[in-house]
Amino acid sequence: MLNLNLPARVWLPIYASTIRHVVVRIPQSSGCVLNSKDKAPYCIYVEVLEVDDVHQALIPERLCDYDAGIHNNYPRRGSITSVSSAATTTSITRELPTNIGASGNDNLSEGPSELPIDTTEGAPECSSEPKATTTAGEIRRRLSAFVNRPRKQMLHNPDDPSASAMSEPWLEKEARIKEHSPYGNDPRWKLLPVIVKTGDDLRQELLAYQLLTALKNIWDEERVPLYLRPYKIVVCSDDSGMIEPIVNACSLHQIKKNLATLQVANDPSDTRQPSLLDHFLDNFGPENSETFLIAQQNFVQSCAAYCLACYFLQVKDRHNGNILLDAEGHLIHIDFGFILSISPRNLGFETSPFKLTSELVEVMGGLKSDMFEYFKILMLRGLIAARKHHERLMSIVEIQMLGFPLPCFRAGSQTLRYLRERFHFNCTEEQLHQLIDSMVEQSRDSLTTRLYDNFQYYTNGIL
Repeated sequence: MLNLNLPARVWLPIYASTIRHVVVRIPQSSGCVLNSKDKAPYCIYVEVLEVDDVHQALIPERLCDYDAGIHNNYPRRGSITSVSSAATTTSITRELPTNIGASGNDNLSEGPSELPIDTTEGAPECSSEPKATTTAGEIRRRLSAFVNRPRKQMLHNPDDPSASAMSEPWLEKEARIKEHSPYGNDPRWKLLPVIVKTGDDLRQELLAYQLLTALKNIWDEERVPLYLRPYKIVVCSDDSGMIEPIVNACSLHQIKKNLATLQVANDPSDTRQPSLLDHFLDNFGPENSETFLIAQQNFVQSCAAYCLACYFLQVKDRHNGNILLDAEGHLIHIDFGFILSISPRNLGFETSPFKLTSELVEVMGGLKSDMFEYFKILMLRGLIAARKHHERLMSIVEIQMLGFPLPCFRAGSQTLRYLRERFHFNCTEEQLHQLIDSMVEQSRDSLTTRLYDNFQYYTNGIL
């Protein structure tokens, strides 16, 4: 029944501005219900054909799933045998990682000093011979290989079936569904994911998306290598909407639960609590390897970005189910139901500026590491850049306050005043440096953070 009226001249509004398309089929067995205690949001995958004009495009005739077997007898583009070539054309073009510095905080606008990504300070030399110069083309080739390397899918867990479904590498999922689709032989074929959510007002999520996008644009313009991944929101009503899924990413809770399951299966006598660093070592290789160092740098740049974003927007409810890690090592926060002047049950329990656990610091290399210093330098540069363009953020909040009164404006006009104060206009850059050090120390393994994580563990089972 789901595909009874498809193909049709309909499209997903969440992708309407980036991909002109018409919907041809929804593979019903590929979707999944997401892990949620109160609501039941679900993720579906929609087969579409790219078109030049959705109003003028010819709609293909309806084909049943049986027709897929006939089409599979013909060579097709983008089949499972050509996943590697598809990866080259569909992977996102990213700026080469900024080199990491270990020196002091002078010349912050110039960025940290250079450090080769395939070595660490103090690492033993393997050879006395001078190393050959690595060309830009070779670096791009290595980065492409890193982004498109084979990835592991999580084990199926009956308590959280979405973990296995969502951890399947996107290119593999796309190729698998295409192989069994009656429309997969069409070169215009694409697969688009979407999360459908009911029972929640997504207008506040949309506000968070606008603010995160503004921050991302500011840092891009100021050439601060901070990584944010805002996801699109479409509000359908006051209690329903669509959310863009972040592919090739799983929550820290799902990652740690999968590690614990594997650990028990491999050695039942091992009672050690698996950590996020174990996941990095398992997926990106030894600490001195090139892939690990790239992933570690991605982690630091994204962690610093979201620490600042959480501070500016006062994001609460930061348990490990609301923090994702993608296949490149980026940390990504989701679910912005508690921002600005509201918190879970309005208790204001999470009092630290942002969430920074010892587990996150461990992935950076520890408190004395170069990467931890780089993390603080990035936060300082990000704060200075955001302060320079603060009016962009202030105007978004001010305009929204004039419209529908969202829960996050519970404090009224004080909300704007508190937001403005968080830019610290009365501080010099040296004072901002001290402020960042103070906020990092205050947030690191904060008592309220640990208590809130424990509360989530005992009430919802979130690791």
